[in-house]
Amino acid sequence: MRTQIFAHRGANKEAAENTRTAFDKALRYAIDGIETDIQLSRDEEAVLWHDDDLAKLGLPEKRIDDLDHAQLQAMNFASHFAGADKEGVILLDDFVASYRARCRLLLEIKRYPGEPDARQHIKVRETLAIVGVPDADRVLASSFDLDSLLYARHIAPQFPLVFNLEPEHDAAFAARALDEHAFLHGLCVHISTLDEVMMSVVRERGKSIAVYTCNSDEQIVRALTLGVDILISDYPQKALGMRDR
Repeated sequence: MRTQIFAHRGANKEAAENTRTAFDKALRYAIDGIETDIQLSRDEEAVLWHDDDLAKLGLPEKRIDDLDHAQLQAMNFASHFAGADKEGVILLDDFVASYRARCRLLLEIKRYPGEPDARQHIKVRETLAIVGVPDADRVLASSFDLDSLLYARHIAPQFPLVFNLEPEHDAAFAARALDEHAFLHGLCVHISTLDEVMMSVVRERGKSIAVYTCNSDEQIVRALTLGVDILISDYPQKALGMRDR
């Protein structure tokens, strides 16, 4: 299968990230998928937002889970993008219902430092329940938090789960992770760690590999040449052009 191109939080250079406008703009291109981020409101609704805090919205002292969904919906989640119309937070339920039939989805389950296990477990359960029957060809779930993936595997053993690695995680770390947790569908690695050794570690174990965040020409060419399964980019239209030329 040729490398698939995923828009990172939508077309985030053309609209505010993780908004409906960003997703719709991304789908104007022939992208294969969208990557987005899942957090939990105070009243336990799964919503889309990346950062640990709300500094981009002028509230650096607040997190998503300090506010109820109704409060988040009343806010302008596009306020940090010049000239954008007002958009409230998107429920994961609405996102999946709107976009899963239009492209593949990569749902990153976020966890801020110190987030309680009980809250994180609710987030994981809601994510899996909203997606429903697992289908790796349509929806994948990922996380940098291995405990979240272990919990997800406990409640939904067949769900395709991807472990996100930090830039400091090398091929040896990747090998240990896959050997110790054979249930993983694959890894999502930082572009700085992507090389032939990393590819061999993943392929020898029969797993898939995604790479984030490929924005420069050199990064995109490297990912395409090595043959990753999923290339995540802030510039999906450029990655598509380089893949298909």
